[in-house]
Amino acid sequence: MKRRDLIKGMAMLPFAAGAAFGDARKKTMTVIKPSRLKRGDTIALVAPSSGVSDQEYERAMQNFADLGLKVKVGKYVRAVNGFLAGTDEQRIEDLHWAFGLREASAVWCIRGGYGLTRILPRLDYELIKRNPKLVIGFSDITALLVAIHQRTGLVTVHGPVGTSNYTEYTRGNATAVLMDAATPHKISTAPDNAAKGTLLYTTAVIAKGKARGRLLGGNLSLLTAMAGTPFGLKDVKGKILFLEDVGERPYRVDRMLVQLRQSVKLEEAAGIALGIFDRCDAPDDKSQSVVDVVRDQLGGLGVPVIYGLSFGHIRDLFTLPLGVEAELDTEAATLTLLESAVV
Repeated sequence: MKRRDLIKGMAMLPFAAGAAFGDARKKTMTVIKPSRLKRGDTIALVAPSSGVSDQEYERAMQNFADLGLKVKVGKYVRAVNGFLAGTDEQRIEDLHWAFGLREASAVWCIRGGYGLTRILPRLDYELIKRNPKLVIGFSDITALLVAIHQRTGLVTVHGPVGTSNYTEYTRGNATAVLMDAATPHKISTAPDNAAKGTLLYTTAVIAKGKARGRLLGGNLSLLTAMAGTPFGLKDVKGKILFLEDVGERPYRVDRMLVQLRQSVKLEEAAGIALGIFDRCDAPDDKSQSVVDVVRDQLGGLGVPVIYGLSFGHIRDLFTLPLGVEAELDTEAATLTLLESAVV
């Protein structure tokens, strides 16, 4: 062997070892389920993304009181640092505090916004794994949910944030998943969403069929922003991928779906469920609609795909646990949790 070939081979050893370790970790990763939430339990409230107004804070506290939950508020929940709720260091400190708080049964995010991707590399995932708790939120919180689930195996929950509108539908789905551990739990489209009758609120079967697999997904903007980083989606093979977004023009949704297709093998997913892309209307008659874009990008994957299920930045929304076995039925427009998210 030539000297330069030897050096080249030695240089590749760390990468080979890392790849082998990554493969082994992926094969041996087991799903960890947190304990169920009960009325009277204490939750740790954090603001790992953007800050909240006084009115939003009070609404969150009332929402938790209505659920019968006690609240321990993170030290920096009311902090403001421009478009962030506190500095990176403050938001990290609050997250670590929340997971280390023995009396807390859940870590509940007060809102989304922006900022979580900034702190993902500095989170203590071993601390999180040693203290498995429910982690709940959506939108920007997608980054936290996906990173924790993929790095620890912990079931994380794409569900209402503290400031959400806890309608009867939203509250009923959240309690069924987090407290009742209902199994199987069939989730149908919210009647109020279907009654709107607009294109964005109407279910559309893109590719018919049924699919079974573990749930994985979240906000499309966040998933594409994380693509190519150590925290992006690693493997969607056999998974039911769920996607949602808000306030994006159809061409931007198209661009994000293209990026997602080029970064992960979407054709290996068991099926794809899209929520309601609220305020993603076409700006003029020359534009494709979001449904057109979804059909164009995902319709030919050879897996069941449906648009318009009741999750996203809307009033009446599903609670979707990452890592839980589920069944998607495009004809019935339902998503059924086949196992509980909690123990």
